[in-house]
Amino acid sequence: MIVGRFPSYRPRRNRYDNATRRLVAENTLHIDNLIWPIFFTEGTKTTTDVASMPGVRRVTLDLLASHVEPAARLGIPALALFPVTPTHKRDEHGTEATNPDNLMCRAARLLKQEFPDMALIGDVALDPYTQHGHDGLVENGYVVNDASVTILSQQAIHQAQAGIDIIAPSDMMDGRIGLIRKALDSHTLINTRIMSYAVKYASAFYGPFRDALGSNSFLKGNKKTYQMDPANSREALREVAMDIEEGADMVMVKPGMPYLDIIWRVHDTFGVPTFGYQVSGEYAMLSAAINNGWLAREQAIIESLLSFRRAGAHGVLTYFALEAATILRKRQGL
Repeated sequence: MIVGRFPSYRPRRNRYDNATRRLVAENTLHIDNLIWPIFFTEGTKTTTDVASMPGVRRVTLDLLASHVEPAARLGIPALALFPVTPTHKRDEHGTEATNPDNLMCRAARLLKQEFPDMALIGDVALDPYTQHGHDGLVENGYVVNDASVTILSQQAIHQAQAGIDIIAPSDMMDGRIGLIRKALDSHTLINTRIMSYAVKYASAFYGPFRDALGSNSFLKGNKKTYQMDPANSREALREVAMDIEEGADMVMVKPGMPYLDIIWRVHDTFGVPTFGYQVSGEYAMLSAAINNGWLAREQAIIESLLSFRRAGAHGVLTYFALEAATILRKRQGL
């Protein structure tokens, strides 16, 4: 690195005005980098607030198109879909996950018809469908791997056939990317992409998300036997390497801001499309501070998302997507 010497070299000169700062910016945040996670439910004409996520709502299927329309108008390229499964449709085996007419599949068909150019990302895991709240099948108190992966593959096929463009396995079972890729290809779904939750930590930052899905009351025990230990970073690289070899087209790190170092290591090591998830707990913390007047809203939102880009993320799943897109369009004079 070549570094000048003061006073002939003054780094502050390149910060003198807004135009120069824009010219020399090393990273930028664009609407194309935003993915909006949304929640939807059974029923009609009903919108409910998620108490622990101010500004986030669950909507019934009949309101989903109008709920999504502002995102399409703003040019947000992708949605991440999360269904709220009714209690009576949950069971020990997550049977509803493989129903080709479940809430997720119906939402995918509706959104693909209304917004054909918007990419749909489908969550593949069993936790929204099980009575125990785990991402796989439970036998003798333990989440079993191989039997769970078989069901996840069936779930992925139905989602892709319903119009999901990008399958996003969030379960952290071993070997699931390879089996899902094989299953998709065998059903002539070769262009369905896989965005693997390759690095998903057993984090304390998921609480509000579980509130949004209504699954906090279902979860028995914890997910530490399959989600990653927050103490580990080299293990994350092994997980990503396995998923790429098995056929993942893109990878994700979750949570986001507490794990920016992991995003950087993954991006720097593999150079594959890498995404970060600014999870519900991150959103809730920022929202609480903003709503209490402790942080400047616009600046805090954009700075938090820019940190993902600086770490190497191609895109960010964020509940601030609509607001961030509005801010970015305003700043660009659009």
